[in-house]
Amino acid sequence: MNGVYTAIVMLASTPTPQPNFDENSVTPTWVGFAATFLVAAAVVALCIDMVRRVRRVRYRGEIREQLEAERDAAASEQPPTSS
Repeated sequence: MNGVYTAIVMLASTPTPQPNFDENSVTPTWVGFAATFLVAAAVVALCIDMVRRVRRVRYRGEIREQLEAERDAAASEQPPTSS
C-alpha cells in the first residue's frame, strides 16, 4: 500500500523548472504541426468514408423496400390459379 501512495505522490507532484528555462520559447515546431495535420486529415477522410457508406446502406434499404412493395403489388393483382 505504501508503494501505491508513493507512486500517486510522485505522479501528482509537478517538477520545478530550471531557473534559466523560458516557458515561452518552447514551440512544437513543424513536427507538431505535421502530426496535428495528419490526425486532422485522417479524421476528415474517415468522416467522408463513413458518410459514403451510410448513404450506400440507406439507398440499398430504400431500393429493397421499393422492390418488395412492387412484388407485393404484383402478387395482389394476379388472380389465384385454380387447379
